[in-house]
Amino acid sequence: MSRIYSWLGVSPHRINPEKLMVRPHESDSHYRHKYLHRQQRCISPPKPHEVPPRIRDLIANACRWYNDRFYPLGTPQYTSFSSTSIRPPLPEGKQMQQAMAYHKNGQLSEAAGILEEIVLHNPKSGEALHTLGVIAYQREQYQRAADLIGKAIAVNPDNAAYFSDRGLALQRLKQLEPALKHFDKAIALQPDLAVTHLNRGNVLKELGQGAAAAESYDNAAVLLEKQPESSDALHSLGLMAYESQEYQRAVDLIGKAIKLNPDNAAYFSDRGLALQRLKQLDQALESYNKAIALNSDIPVIHLNRGNALKELRQLKAAVESYDNAIAIKLDYATAHWNKALEQLILGDYDKGWRSYEWRWREEHFPSPRRNFPWPLWLGEESLKGKTILLHSEQGLGDTIQFCRYVPLVAQLGGRVIFEVEWPLIPLVEQLEGVSQFVAKGQPLPAVDFHSPLLSLPLAFKTRLNTIPFTQKYLVSDPLKVAAWELRLGPKIMPRIGLVWNGRADHQNDQLRSIKLLELTEYLPSGLQYVSLQKEVRPHDRETLELHPNIAYYGDELQDFADTAALCELMDVIISVDTSVAHLGGALGKSTWVLLPLIPDWRWLLERNDSPWYQSARLYRQEVEDDWSGVLERVRQDLLQMLMK
Repeated sequence: MSRIYSWLGVSPHRINPEKLMVRPHESDSHYRHKYLHRQQRCISPPKPHEVPPRIRDLIANACRWYNDRFYPLGTPQYTSFSSTSIRPPLPEGKQMQQAMAYHKNGQLSEAAGILEEIVLHNPKSGEALHTLGVIAYQREQYQRAADLIGKAIAVNPDNAAYFSDRGLALQRLKQLEPALKHFDKAIALQPDLAVTHLNRGNVLKELGQGAAAAESYDNAAVLLEKQPESSDALHSLGLMAYESQEYQRAVDLIGKAIKLNPDNAAYFSDRGLALQRLKQLDQALESYNKAIALNSDIPVIHLNRGNALKELRQLKAAVESYDNAIAIKLDYATAHWNKALEQLILGDYDKGWRSYEWRWREEHFPSPRRNFPWPLWLGEESLKGKTILLHSEQGLGDTIQFCRYVPLVAQLGGRVIFEVEWPLIPLVEQLEGVSQFVAKGQPLPAVDFHSPLLSLPLAFKTRLNTIPFTQKYLVSDPLKVAAWELRLGPKIMPRIGLVWNGRADHQNDQLRSIKLLELTEYLPSGLQYVSLQKEVRPHDRETLELHPNIAYYGDELQDFADTAALCELMDVIISVDTSVAHLGGALGKSTWVLLPLIPDWRWLLERNDSPWYQSARLYRQEVEDDWSGVLERVRQDLLQMLMK
């Protein structure tokens, strides 16, 4: 009974009838709230009337709590201290019914408590093990889910649902081949289980086997269409439509599932995702709120709600929603990562840099984690007499922005090795204090510590008012500048450098890039325009051919030292959020940055300047996906420059 109170965090005074007091411990190492009162001699257990009234009240309360949690529908196991006997627990079947009722209602903790009791008394209860595994999966504890359902399979190797659900957990763990084998086994045991065909198709899609995935989806669709009155079938068809980017169809199908079963939180959550894709954000938020009202114990719903709030620009509310997800699952990397981005864009650098370290555990983070044998340096250890490897991560723009910290690391007395993408080496080799530059992919020397570039703001405890080298920290090669000056010819009018798109494979490329044709409509005459892009997309190349007033030298740009020299000869650089925007700022050149409505975190909000680059001017969208207002302001500022 003392354990029950320890679970509750109450401080019971446990009577411990031991023959000898081995050590005078006053606390219990297993439960920090518990205090032990040990007997100095062996006596018989106290009779009810000999127990102090306060202790009897505590035990009675514990009994009531235990009965309410585990036996609300049946005969209680514990009654009171004065009971002459303890009733036996409910039969396993009755307990299982109670657990499944809790699970159906979304009360995962209550269901798990009963299921753990069942497994404690019967470790070979396949149904209890499987359901515990399903609950672990819902809580995004995928390894635990795989382990528990694996034990259920060992008990009952002929249950298709066990193999199908374990396949889902393995898929989440990125063990795709074993997941596929589990789905194949489930289908062999029960060929008409539509959801298994659907999940099998998802794994095949991840494995790059598009034709086989399509066949699996077709099989799922045939089976599901035979169940028109099944809410689960409609929900699964909706998920298939979502995967096929048919978002309105997904909303309609899942909506029909909700009408048949309005108490299923997953239905509302998944409909919210489809609505969010359709940019119906208020409706998406309403759907997430309904899902949470039905079941507040699923972290991904809070995460998705936070993402919708972010798109609605309710960023503080988004952080709260991410916090709710983290409260349910403390190691929820995606929620920590999203929270970090919101903290940083809000300028909360004290918390944001710490949260940003979760990026390495986020499965969709664009840079793979480097499994170095050397410890990570975050500013705590002394570097005197030590060697540290600083290495780039993410995009080239990130490297340009954060290489400003490299000289600061060198000033701490250590030997600095800098690993960086080879096109950047001719540009960054001017940085002071670097003992050796290594092109990424080349062998690395042994070092004492390592640090990725974007961890250095945390190491140096950077705040908005302590960002180093905001005026400039890179310079152009004078010889290259002279060569490009000859290449451009005499300057007869102001020169404007143009960058209208970044990498096509960037996850936010659709938000940040502009078509050149759209940009040219806002470029006044009387200025010399120079493309600073090395690569031009096919549709933009056609526009370039129609606008000979825009000089293009992409084929002649060998590396970023060439781009920097060309930037040096510009009066203004106009760029979307890509590497050249950072290059212009690092060189101290007047740089006008064109930003979407919800920009990357480093540009903050509601300001037209940047604390990272004194020479930058920010032009922000006022309406999502609408560049016309931004480009019109740019045109007006160019006209003003002509008038000076």
